[in-house]
Amino acid sequence: MIRYLKLAAIPAAAMMMVTGAMAQDHVGPVTDYVKANIEPWLVDPVVVSAIKEQNAANAGLGQADIDKLDQQWRAETEASDRPLIDKVLANALSQFLSAKQDEAGGMITEAFVMDNKGLNVGQSAVTSDYWQGDEAKWQKSYGAGAGAIFVDEVEKDESTQTLQSQASIAITDPASGEVIGAITVGINVDGL
Repeated sequence: MIRYLKLAAIPAAAMMMVTGAMAQDHVGPVTDYVKANIEPWLVDPVVVSAIKEQNAANAGLGQADIDKLDQQWRAETEASDRPLIDKVLANALSQFLSAKQDEAGGMITEAFVMDNKGLNVGQSAVTSDYWQGDEAKWQKSYGAGAGAIFVDEVEKDESTQTLQSQASIAITDPASGEVIGAITVGINVDGL
């Protein structure tokens, strides 16, 4: 009972600081998991060629074009006719990512690759939007350059009741060393 009283005497502000520090404890383990398990995928020809092909195909897109594609994607998430979504889900990169997620035994909750504009190239499941370029996951990975890893906050997934964090990694062309895209992977923090 004395221990309980001592804990109860800790001011609320101090408890919030401890809780905040604990919330960041996931960054190291998530980074280690990504380096050991995700980074080896990023040089696979399926990944590299899909990004390079999309970068070339979308080289002329302006922001208005990107916004239009993103609006189409968002509308398709609620529709039965989904040509853009179905095209992305059917490509070799999406199949590769789905297989990697399945092999991870629940450690990976989602995976999607983005091009040099932040548009989805491939994914293991449908994302809510097509353009990630306005989000930290793309800006703090692709935008930060080669070797960049951005580990986001831990959030509770209501559907699975697990704690998850998204890790985003810049992807470089192994031949040139040029940053060509990025990947975001949802990591089951409970599994770490």
